[in-house]
Amino acid sequence: MVFHPPVAIVAKAGDTGKYKVGLPAWNMVLRGIMSGAYIAMGGALATVCSTGILASDAAMRFGTAGPGFAQFMLGAVFPVGLIITVMTGAELFTGDAMLAPMAAFIHKISWASVLNLWLWVYIGNFIGSVIFAFIMAYGPCVSFDAAGTATLTAFGLRAIGIATAKTSYISGMALFSAFLKGIACNWLVNLAILLGICADDAIGKIVGIWFPIFAFVASGFEHSVANMYFIPTGIFCTGLDPTKAVETLNWVSMWTNNVIVVTLGNIVGGLLFVGVIYWVAFRKEIAALK
Repeated sequence: MVFHPPVAIVAKAGDTGKYKVGLPAWNMVLRGIMSGAYIAMGGALATVCSTGILASDAAMRFGTAGPGFAQFMLGAVFPVGLIITVMTGAELFTGDAMLAPMAAFIHKISWASVLNLWLWVYIGNFIGSVIFAFIMAYGPCVSFDAAGTATLTAFGLRAIGIATAKTSYISGMALFSAFLKGIACNWLVNLAILLGICADDAIGKIVGIWFPIFAFVASGFEHSVANMYFIPTGIFCTGLDPTKAVETLNWVSMWTNNVIVVTLGNIVGGLLFVGVIYWVAFRKEIAALK
């Protein structure tokens, strides 16, 4: 397996960011839709694989799998979304939160072009996520009888549970907690991006991406694009069965109780904790490569 040294990884990240900001807007949106759907596929798989694992307190005392193992299963399968994104050339906002600024630092491209990429990719990610959320909600999350009456499956109930938890950041301190979770999430996501860059072969990229993504999901951190899938899926499911409606779970609370503040945290995690730090650490070596 070919392994690139750290300075080469940072330089390649800047080159990748320069390429991305040069794409036309329609292509940014299209590739963003693709990645939004791919991340949603990972979220859907994580929902299904973690369904039914949570045990009651009584059962847990006898050694039955509990919350920790549920998080393990979520983390173990979720990375498929980023693996597909990286290896097929799709565009993910959280990765671009580091790659585009890295291009600005190294290649001196304008910050307006960075913001342009972020805007169009973010829109595309949202579209792709919601499309797949609809597919999942009206597919595996529900069953219909001969009269067309909907009954949520165990997967649908689990989807509502996940979405409800993600829209429960109501107080100021709760939102601050979501912001910190967003920072930690994208710190790990962009380390996964760098590890994916460091290898030239498919297996090396997959392994490099898998471990940090596993860590962020299992740890309970917050990813804005993933939440663009998790929360709409829960909203669609409550629409199919209004008896399962939750007061805090709706299209407004999706943004005010989660996605906006998590997005800000993701930007800080990618831009500052990976982009800026690695640029400062390796800028002299990068200048020597030119």
